[in-house]
Amino acid sequence: MKEITGKALLYDFYGPLLTTKQGNIWDLYYQQDYTLAEIAAEEGISRQAVHDLLKRTEKILESYEEKLGLISRFLREKEKLVEIQTLLDKISRDDFTNEKAWERQKDINSRIREIIVEALEDV
Repeated sequence: MKEITGKALLYDFYGPLLTTKQGNIWDLYYQQDYTLAEIAAEEGISRQAVHDLLKRTEKILESYEEKLGLISRFLREKEKLVEIQTLLDKISRDDFTNEKAWERQKDINSRIREIIVEALEDV
């Protein structure tokens, strides 16, 4: 997982478990692109304190993932959904001798694709 994407996923999944201060500083740094100095000035703490808080917060988020594994599970499920889409793409008209069966299969494929999109949007 790329570093920034990984941090974003950590926050998306486990951010609500952080204290208000941890969440606020994480948000300012990683999502609003504030510098350490800007955050320090806004929070009334030293730049080093901001840096230390970010590192501690990252370790906390990573420990949640180690214990709960929600991100790993999400990524595995997402891969399965992509695989299902790939398999659906391989179904063709030539696989059916009956036009009615082909039309029914197209309807089923369409509904499966809708479910996949809904599942991916839920996270």
